[in-house]
Amino acid sequence: GRERGTIVITALYSIVCVVGLVGNVLVMYIIVRYTKMKTATNIYIFNLALADALVTSTLPFQSVNYLMGTWPFGDVLCKMVMSIDYYNMFTSIFTLTTMSIDRYVAVCHPVKALDFRTPRNAKIVNICNWILSSAIGLPVMFKAKTVVTSSNIIDIVDCKLEFPHPSWYWETLLKICVFIFAFIMPVLIITVCYGLMILRLKSVRMLSGSQEKDRNLRRITRMVLVVVAVFIVCWTPIHIFVIITALVNIPSSTLQTITWHFCIALGYTNSLNPVLYGYLDENFKRCFREFCTPSPSVLEMQNSSRTGVTSRKLPQREHNTANTGERSNQQVVTECYLHCKINKIST
Repeated sequence: GRERGTIVITALYSIVCVVGLVGNVLVMYIIVRYTKMKTATNIYIFNLALADALVTSTLPFQSVNYLMGTWPFGDVLCKMVMSIDYYNMFTSIFTLTTMSIDRYVAVCHPVKALDFRTPRNAKIVNICNWILSSAIGLPVMFKAKTVVTSSNIIDIVDCKLEFPHPSWYWETLLKICVFIFAFIMPVLIITVCYGLMILRLKSVRMLSGSQEKDRNLRRITRMVLVVVAVFIVCWTPIHIFVIITALVNIPSSTLQTITWHFCIALGYTNSLNPVLYGYLDENFKRCFREFCTPSPSVLEMQNSSRTGVTSRKLPQREHNTANTGERSNQQVVTECYLHCKINKIST
């Protein structure tokens, strides 16, 4: 039972850590590297990738903690890992909610979207999402600490949140607040946005003046919908588990521990979003392919850009020569014009 569960969960953590970290860093690189990828939607995807990359970097510590049954990394890493967990949870759902509102504006209010949906505004919204997430992330950082529990065989160290007295009240209050603000409210907003979008897409055949733009609009909307749906599927079990254990006194058992860690692992699998981007979005797919296997034309362009740096002075000289020739021609024309005028006056 427990040994098999430990192996499965550790293996799952390892896969999510490697694929999630590499994939999300690659997504961020592609959005920064390619100008065509700097759209409002992709700026939000950058924020998701950043939050997911941070949380996947904590998985090795959590795997060791689960395997050893104790926290061997000290107080500072305890605070960092706990706060990153909460930052990821809130920043991800806030960003997905923002993306759903962004899609709603693009589909249902295309004229307003021209002013509202800009990369600059998307960056500002991302910063606001991180600031909002700090309302829970910073208190968690300050309250997280290592607690030593002595036993007859060995001292067990736990990385946990320290609540003021009465601790059960504040712990339950935190769990209820997380359930409401990081799950129920965002999911309701997302559901309303996509409900209105579906009605709009069904009632109107052509959303914009161009079939190509219309196809892109529907494609991006579908991609965001799938990303949101996967997030809800991955995070629903952990939220349900937390709220049940907060409201109902369930005795501790091996099955409960395995279920808890399985729910957490399922939540972390949501960090594999780059797989969805590569499968659903043609631009991401093309950029992934170009990054992994650069085409000969790309390599030639890179080589030509390097040689262009060394020969930059030559075009400048040609440009200066052309300017000199142009000025000399103008002088000749002016002299001829003046000569004709003088001849006219003299006659």
